[in-house]
Amino acid sequence: MGKQNKKSKVIILLIVGLILLGFGIFISISLGAKDINFNTVINSLFNNSDDINTKIIRDVRVPRALAALLVGGFLSVAGAIMQGVTRNPIAEPSVLGITQGATFAIAIAFVLQRVYKDLVISSFSLMVFAFLGASISGILVYFFSSRSRRKVDPVKLALAGTALGTLLISLAMGISMYFNLSKELSFWIQGGLVSANFEGVKMLVILGGIAFVFAMLLSKKITILSLGEEVAIGLGENTNKIRFLSILIVIVLTGASVAVAGNIVFVGLIVPQIIKKIIGADYKFIIPLSMVYGGVLLVFSDIIARMINQPYETPIGSITAIIGVPVFIYLVRKGDK
Repeated sequence: MGKQNKKSKVIILLIVGLILLGFGIFISISLGAKDINFNTVINSLFNNSDDINTKIIRDVRVPRALAALLVGGFLSVAGAIMQGVTRNPIAEPSVLGITQGATFAIAIAFVLQRVYKDLVISSFSLMVFAFLGASISGILVYFFSSRSRRKVDPVKLALAGTALGTLLISLAMGISMYFNLSKELSFWIQGGLVSANFEGVKMLVILGGIAFVFAMLLSKKITILSLGEEVAIGLGENTNKIRFLSILIVIVLTGASVAVAGNIVFVGLIVPQIIKKIIGADYKFIIPLSMVYGGVLLVFSDIIARMINQPYETPIGSITAIIGVPVFIYLVRKGDK
């Protein structure tokens, strides 16, 4: 009876999430700095023409909405995986410095482009730099927080991640000022989807999709590891291997997301916690539901970011931070108790 009740909750959550996602994407496509009537929006989705409104819908708003869905989903999945393998409720790509590492690497890429005039940094090159930055910062945080070869200290993990993340984002800001790159780097430091395009969406679908499939294949082992180190070892699991594979998946998901949307914080903290509270610690369900509701959170956050101060855009990272900081404080206080 308990399993049936759990499956019912999952199905209901999934249906509600998909409805919210569909509604959010439609609102995201419909609203913007330029008023476009409802009929034009619908026609633009099915008919291609040289009309300026159609081009705005198809080439600007549609890829932006899809990028918000994918980035939000992937960051949430990354957060869910990290919380599972570290057994730390505040583990999340931005809290552990991974998104900041990717942002710092992108800052280095822009410096190289400024110094070497003939060097052209493509979207793919930015993604490679983002992966390198995410990889290095993730490995460093993991190393600093390890008490032994087998155990990771959750408190040290949060402290090391926060310290390293603050250092890297400060260095990125310093680089932007020294090399006069404030305009180029402000997007990645603050986070946003203003530059989202179909090339970025394609990259997210391919790389993020592959990482998501591997996350689902690993979900059962993540669930076991989330029950405790001793339990996992007792069941014959190689905990170091699970953590290593999980970190690789997180790096791919985070690197691709940062390369498209910059440093967006707290998405991976909020969503998995809420899902886990409702359905329990089964990552076979937490991972796909985090994908859906992470997309919902970022799609609606992007709508707010665009509409709150028209015709200017509020950094989407500010919106997610406003939501995420109270959740972060609640989880820390709950942990103390």
